[in-house]
Amino acid sequence: MLPEKIFIGIAWPYANGSLHLGQIVSSQLPADILARYHRTKGNRVLMVSGSDQHGTPITVRAEQEGRSPQEVAAQFHEEFLDCWQRLGITFDLYTTTGTQNHASVTHDIFLTLLDKGHIYKESMPLPYCPNDRRFLPDRYVEGTCPYCGSAGARGDQCDECGKTLNAAELLEMRCRHCGTTPEIRQSDHFFLRLSAFNERLKEWVSDKVHWRKAVLNWTMGLLNEGLQDRAVTRDIEWGVAIPLEGYENKRIYVWFEAVIGYLSAAKEWAQNGGDPDGWREFWQDGDCKSYYFLGKDNIPFHTIIWPSMLMGYGDLNLPYDVPASQYLTMRGSKASTSRKWAVWLPDYLSRYDPDPLRYCLSVTMPETSDTDFTWADFVRRNNDELVATWGNLVHRVLTFNYRHFDGAVPQPGELDEADRRLLERAEQSLAQVGDEIGRCHFRGGISAAMAMAQEANRYLEEKSPWKLIRDDRQKTATALYAAIGAINALKTAFYPYMPFTCQRLHGYLGYDGPVQDSGWQFVPPPPGQSIAQPEPLFKKLEPQIVEEEEARLGQ
Repeated sequence: MLPEKIFIGIAWPYANGSLHLGQIVSSQLPADILARYHRTKGNRVLMVSGSDQHGTPITVRAEQEGRSPQEVAAQFHEEFLDCWQRLGITFDLYTTTGTQNHASVTHDIFLTLLDKGHIYKESMPLPYCPNDRRFLPDRYVEGTCPYCGSAGARGDQCDECGKTLNAAELLEMRCRHCGTTPEIRQSDHFFLRLSAFNERLKEWVSDKVHWRKAVLNWTMGLLNEGLQDRAVTRDIEWGVAIPLEGYENKRIYVWFEAVIGYLSAAKEWAQNGGDPDGWREFWQDGDCKSYYFLGKDNIPFHTIIWPSMLMGYGDLNLPYDVPASQYLTMRGSKASTSRKWAVWLPDYLSRYDPDPLRYCLSVTMPETSDTDFTWADFVRRNNDELVATWGNLVHRVLTFNYRHFDGAVPQPGELDEADRRLLERAEQSLAQVGDEIGRCHFRGGISAAMAMAQEANRYLEEKSPWKLIRDDRQKTATALYAAIGAINALKTAFYPYMPFTCQRLHGYLGYDGPVQDSGWQFVPPPPGQSIAQPEPLFKKLEPQIVEEEEARLGQ
């Protein structure tokens, strides 16, 4: 059977502040779980993303701090790279929108769409701040949403109802910088002819029964309302230049060029690998499946705007799945960089191990509804599920086996019904976890793995090898062989979620090399294979850290 080809694009975080758990759980973590699973299966995977250096959130921060946007973007890009390594996010390429390659690919798509008539020029009304004497980019304008009445809407989108907006639509507009009520003035810009793609998009979306309901419903809702053409340039001097004369003080709109980053990153990856055409197998082979990971506020950009651009350009794969997540909240409020309301990833990693966070976010992942992160739940899951259930299973079995069977997998005798049932269930569970991950049901996958760990614990209590060894060494050896076989299957099942501890366990079980090299398959370690003396996989957390960490929220 030929390997599958899997392309994974992850929403590009703005390089205007530290990463927070809301971004991780919606984008990077689920994407990494899927990538690790497919690599372990032996499939061809390309996972890319990068730091979005051109968003107005960066210019806002730069102006507030008296720095250049480039200085702000460079600082946080370096911090992001460090976080990905420490959290175990396995990008094939993590780049930026500031490269010449990205500008070239963006110019190619812009000019091709312009040449084909999918982009056109037109004057549009825009807010102009008479106090600051400039047109205001989307995020420099705040006001009341004309659709839901939320008072905190931005000029590009209302977070409350999810509607994408043009700044001039806002009610009670004000300049974010100085509070002045903007004037509306005309400015020439280029528009993507989204309205022309409405019916093509409807037809394309009609068979996406594997999409999450919220993604499908939101997309179809916008298509049924009818798409409006959307400006793809802005009055701003920070970003990718418009490749035409006479527009030196305007730039390509960040959301138009940011989604192009998926393609430009693939081309950069191919060039770096010495095969400039290597990107084509992930973008022009119809058998390749493309996945895009993002938060729900970015759904329209990935199910409507980006597919329209790809359709208009031609000969490039459309998304196979867009498994957007709902929001991760803190005390009921959405995590937010601008409002400083979040658990910051660098802060977390300075005090705790990565795998407990990956586990806790995976088991509560907001796939179908918003979920609330609390430190009390984090500590409880770490202590009750990782330490007491999974970690304790591993440590009891391997420590006992190391002590009583010369540090090697024991030779089993004849398996009884309980032994066979455990090994059969381990094999079935591994297949079930793989099926759930393959369908982007990440909570279902990790829940199935933890349920198998609980079953293995029940088996161990039933067999009680620490008692059995006094009377029947052979039956003890058989029970430990079955338990080690189940643990080895669980090591593989848990690996996409908790790669660091599973890699350590891989070594304890006597294997060399990466876990993924062993494949997504059920193969108990052979009798006689050396087993190392294990250390505990997880650390128990003290209850008082809940109060300490809760006090840091909002700082």
